[in-house]
Amino acid sequence: MAATDTNKSSFPWLVNYPDFANWSMALPETPVFKLLQDAVEKFPQNICMEFLGREWTYTQTDEMAAKAAKGFQSLGVCKGTRVGILLPNSPYYVMAFFGVALAGGTVVNMNPLYTVRELEIMASDANIDVLITMDLATVYPKAVSLLGKTPIKKLVVCSMAKVLTLSKAILLNFFNRSKISDVEASRYHLLWDELTDNDGAYTPADIDPLQDIAVLQYTGGTTGLPKGAMLTHANLTTNARQIASWNSAPEYGSESFLAALPFFHVFAMTVVLLCGLECGARIIMLPRFDLKDCLKTIDRKKPTMFPAVPTIYTAINNAPNVERYDLTSLKLCFSGGAALPMNVKYAFEERTGCVVIEGYGLSETSPVVCTNPMIGKNKPGSVGLPMPGTIIEIRSLEDDRLLDLGEKGEICVRGPQVMKGYWNREKETAEAMKGGAFHTGDIGYMDAEGYVFIVDRIKDMINASGYKIYPRVVEEAIQLHPAVEEVVVVGVDDPYRGQTPKAFIKIKIGEQLSEGELRIFLEDKLSTIERPQFYEFRDELPKTLIGKLSKKELREEHAATTTNNV
Repeated sequence: MAATDTNKSSFPWLVNYPDFANWSMALPETPVFKLLQDAVEKFPQNICMEFLGREWTYTQTDEMAAKAAKGFQSLGVCKGTRVGILLPNSPYYVMAFFGVALAGGTVVNMNPLYTVRELEIMASDANIDVLITMDLATVYPKAVSLLGKTPIKKLVVCSMAKVLTLSKAILLNFFNRSKISDVEASRYHLLWDELTDNDGAYTPADIDPLQDIAVLQYTGGTTGLPKGAMLTHANLTTNARQIASWNSAPEYGSESFLAALPFFHVFAMTVVLLCGLECGARIIMLPRFDLKDCLKTIDRKKPTMFPAVPTIYTAINNAPNVERYDLTSLKLCFSGGAALPMNVKYAFEERTGCVVIEGYGLSETSPVVCTNPMIGKNKPGSVGLPMPGTIIEIRSLEDDRLLDLGEKGEICVRGPQVMKGYWNREKETAEAMKGGAFHTGDIGYMDAEGYVFIVDRIKDMINASGYKIYPRVVEEAIQLHPAVEEVVVVGVDDPYRGQTPKAFIKIKIGEQLSEGELRIFLEDKLSTIERPQFYEFRDELPKTLIGKLSKKELREEHAATTTNNV
């Protein structure tokens, strides 16, 4: 439905849409590199990237992206060529990302922490032609091992030392040499400096923003082999503009985003990098999340925006000696990737003075679908209102019919940020896009004021004697106990019920909590069938590669333990 057809009865969220935002705002469909080009035109001498003490202006970043584009074109990269980026956060990621886009190619984001087997599957599925990597000992050997086993024909190798300050480069070369790999001399290798040794006069690609794929963003593969979500140029640029519009008082050209999340993940790629460019912001990059480094960076560099996952906010809230660090520069924090416990939100806001707003999104939606307002109603437990131009529907799991407000069903999305489809997977695309709306696989509902509430993932739902138990509901109840820092609830096999909940819990440092005490605490908060039958207390809970608590790993551990005990 077009924006001009909107009415409050059709779209209940319009009743409470924040005054600073416009659901019907214009969302220009442009190539993704236009975000950088526009920022260069407006803020040429502003700092675009800051990395471990070194800075690059918007003009310098644009010039390096142009040189990378010409270098890629000399390697045969053109419209449709898939180029893998296997890098931690660094200036190379930004220059490579936009260099590929300017050349007309498609970026394939790859996680440096993946195993070689996982990288082989991804590189082969995407048919990657060129791979960009770094000379780090943790990354480079994996990249080399892909040669001959995958379609990759050329490795472009970036030097960590060359993006550091002189003093840090000397320390790296002389005292941390074991962290750097020796780069092979072969016809399959090309150094980044060699790639960019040109005048930057690339041949502009003829990009159709609505059709041409800017990024292949692979899903986590928690339900099987990962699938590549085809994100067009327009998907990404419109989502960056949707997110930027959600700031009630943006200071374009003056904001600074802290990039503690990895750019290879869609959350950081869009919400930090692309939205940061849309705002003309300084992007302060950390190569990886380290609690102490993160606190020092906020204290010294004074970022104003800090998108992160709930476990990062939890870690900061509970950090030893956190009061030593000045965190008050933060104005706005976007939380995504997992449910944000209200006690975590309130504690972080009290400590920093900033606003933490919870949102919701997926790889297939570029990623942001809805977010709580920065000013106005910020409902506990809700992921907020649909982004501008976005329609949220709740559909029946049985027959896909549209459900009424308040009814629980599958969350479905229509909007300019929804992917084109899955790469080389027509059947999965057809299933996910039934009726023209993206079916997220999440269970939720919309209230009378248009706020969206997520109940759980369909695949995480526990079926106990035919009764549907949602782990998120159980987790939220356990999280209410003041001694609990983190909790994960999964369904495990039960000979009587079929399945039953099991809770894995991490207690805050200095606190104590027994299973019996927790059982008593939950008596008036959960029904008998919802209360976990099993509890396991741990010093640490496993997390995914971007810091989300990992249900998959805990399910597998429990299954292995059960099998071994049979």
